[in-house]
Amino acid sequence: MKPSKRQDTYRHQGLRNQLVRSIQQKGISDPAVLAALEKVPRHFFFDSSFLEYAYEDQPFPIGAGQTISQPYTVAFQTTLLKLVKGEKVLEIGTGSGYQACILAEAGAKVFSIERQKSLYDKTRILLAEMGYQRIKLFYGDGFKGLPTFAPFDKVLVTAAAPYIPELLIKQLRPGGILVVPVGDEVQIMTTIHKISDTEFRKEEHGHFRFVPMLEDKAKGH
Repeated sequence: MKPSKRQDTYRHQGLRNQLVRSIQQKGISDPAVLAALEKVPRHFFFDSSFLEYAYEDQPFPIGAGQTISQPYTVAFQTTLLKLVKGEKVLEIGTGSGYQACILAEAGAKVFSIERQKSLYDKTRILLAEMGYQRIKLFYGDGFKGLPTFAPFDKVLVTAAAPYIPELLIKQLRPGGILVVPVGDEVQIMTTIHKISDTEFRKEEHGHFRFVPMLEDKAKGH
């Protein structure tokens, strides 16, 4: 990435402030989430020819059939996690890395899985350049999670799941929360509160649209 693409100018910061205010007006009130959105330069995740779209509250294609999520959706999902500083969070679907950076800025210890090899390689380099070496990235199948690093305090799925992956619930500690959009064409944002190893509480939080979560590792194309 060229240095010119890495500049966070007063104009960028002003656009970011406007974006955060608009998200606040849509009902997001968690101070840690809003502060994280204000801190992370979303334009760093965009190709230079599309920079003018970086601070619109919309999703945008990032290649490999994936998107960088709408900032409101990122804020909404992060709010549902009810993050406490220092918690271990498993993210399924690294994508551009934007959501992972928001989680890190909100105080989480982030473990993130990406199944598209091309995106994984690109994002790993970008996050290191941005100084997010503490975000641990993995190339693999999100449905399987990361059993080696379990249990997690929170699990966040950033792609449309056809069902709630059982292995992800198993990797959640009792008292933890799983946030996952469930469905095919349109998804219902769902939270699973793990009360104990045998007891769960499910809540639904409206309709969203995500790219599909696919099983098995991609071949990178």
